[in-house]
Amino acid sequence: MNKTIRRTSVFVLLLVLALLVRATWVQFYDGQALADDKDNRRNAIETYADPLGNIIVAGNAITGSTRTESSSDLAYKRTYTDGKLYAAVTGYASQSYAPTQLEGIYADLLDGTDSGLKTAMDTVTGERAAPGNVVTTIDPAVQKAAYAALGDKKGAAVALDPTTGKILAVVSTPSYDPSSLTDANTAATAWKKLNADADKPLTNRALRQPLPPGSTFKLVVAAAALEDGLYSSVDEKTTSPSPYTLPGTVTPLKNESSSAPCTNASIRVALQYSCNTVFAKMAVDLGQDKVRAMAEKFGFNDDKLDIPVRAYPSVYPSNMNKSSTALTGIGQYDVTATPLQMAMVSAAIANNGKLVSPHMVSETTDSGGDVVHNYDDSTTTKEIVSSHTAQQLQSAMQTVITEGTGTNARIAGVTVGGKTGTAQHGENNDQSPYAWFTSYGKSDSTGKEVAVAVVVEQSDAARSEISGNGLAAPVAKAMMKAALKS
Repeated sequence: MNKTIRRTSVFVLLLVLALLVRATWVQFYDGQALADDKDNRRNAIETYADPLGNIIVAGNAITGSTRTESSSDLAYKRTYTDGKLYAAVTGYASQSYAPTQLEGIYADLLDGTDSGLKTAMDTVTGERAAPGNVVTTIDPAVQKAAYAALGDKKGAAVALDPTTGKILAVVSTPSYDPSSLTDANTAATAWKKLNADADKPLTNRALRQPLPPGSTFKLVVAAAALEDGLYSSVDEKTTSPSPYTLPGTVTPLKNESSSAPCTNASIRVALQYSCNTVFAKMAVDLGQDKVRAMAEKFGFNDDKLDIPVRAYPSVYPSNMNKSSTALTGIGQYDVTATPLQMAMVSAAIANNGKLVSPHMVSETTDSGGDVVHNYDDSTTTKEIVSSHTAQQLQSAMQTVITEGTGTNARIAGVTVGGKTGTAQHGENNDQSPYAWFTSYGKSDSTGKEVAVAVVVEQSDAARSEISGNGLAAPVAKAMMKAALKS
């Protein structure tokens, strides 16, 4: 064999070896990545080869599956009952787009690929298990009450049981129908329309859009002041001039009503009349670190709040000067909160200072109804403030309802405590403010409890009529009545 043939043979052998190495790499290393690729049509074909498992509310499935057209290689598509009502809970499972909310969190369980569903026979045969179901904590009566009360307003609402952490309602308006996104043949048109909508219906305002909480944040500042010992009770007089000049500036901070008795007002009176001057000065007297520490105990700055959907963190800022710290005392500057977060504040106060971890799923089950995971039994409870502080705040919040700015939330036969908020919006407050309300209600006859938070981001009301009591409190009232109805 001459030298040229020998070299050619070696070169060809090297090429063959290279091809074998590459084939082995693709099969054993890249294979799984290719199989999991979102653009791999085989995944969608497998997912929708059979009906999906369901999301359950009060024993009834609010999702389903139906046969597609015979010409499609995807045998089934997702369907929704009362899709707009529950969109903020379910999200969507689409043949074209990645699933969201509970549909996304529990995608493997719902399509049967979750390893927890496999029987011994499934493991041997490699067959996909029968899909499981997701049992939520949502109370349909509370969900419907919130959705109806918000109506055509842009806003959101959350309700939860303070004693168990169960989330009873998650509503975001305007909503959308998830069914419009399920079919691959029509989803693109709906997707384009929803994303072009200036009202952003795909945004979950209840969990994933933090906004300035305005005066509802005064509850956090009051809790910090009582726990720190700055004031011994909600009825002790504070040292609070009115107006209050922001530290380091010549800018006077005023109260909404010039006739309100805010000068040196107690925490009770300051919450009753929502005195900006009292809580701005209180935040400065405490210092930003103590206010932040209390905010974080309630859940602010938590970037891993999973219910199980990951909620956007509510924020209490750092590295501020004293004038900015003063503004945080009234829920402005860079303070932001979701309705979930403000519901957690009221829940902890209502539950004598203890916050039970909020959760939207009670349990997951297999196709036969056997429990795969129980979330009600795996909650955690943290003491946010002492029972004495909580009871002081409960009393002051009740005064807000009986004699203060939250009278629209009164309910016969229910002890209600709450706090209104109207947060500035836009440069120099040139846009419609956000109307907030957070509260708790306790049935005088049954002892049953609920905590809620509502934000109305935009409505048809005149600017002069926008207030937490005028727009948000009636929504909260409807939710509390529905939750406490025996």
